[in-house]
Amino acid sequence: MQEEIFGPLLPIITVENLEECFGIIEAKPKPLSAYLFTNDQRLKKKFVQNVSAGGIAINDTILQVAQPNLPFGGVGESGMGCYHGKFSFDAFTHRKPVLYRIFARDSSVRYPPYTPKKEKIMRALLSGNLLRIILTLLGWSRD
Repeated sequence: MQEEIFGPLLPIITVENLEECFGIIEAKPKPLSAYLFTNDQRLKKKFVQNVSAGGIAINDTILQVAQPNLPFGGVGESGMGCYHGKFSFDAFTHRKPVLYRIFARDSSVRYPPYTPKKEKIMRALLSGNLLRIILTLLGWSRD
């Protein structure tokens, strides 16, 4: 249990209580997969909510890797990204954002010198509050 296991061995750790289980998991690096065997619905929910792992399987092992509609990948030291089907395509595809703008209708508010009036207008624009923007542009702001 000192390194990540990639083999036919699956360590089974028995614990006295639930909190001990979460303590053991949190004390180690985030696992590629975490497995829980139980019929207790509350325990299942708590495990899924509290365990950070690349993937989780409840009452089975490895099966989540074979599901093409589920992403597979790690978190932190166990790896980054998600793979399988479209997830693989998305992981290895660069979506290149491109912004086109024209120079006409460019606002001088964006450029120095920054005056108190320009600062009020920028703060209003960044707030996203339409009424505040209109009042500021009209010179009726409360700032």
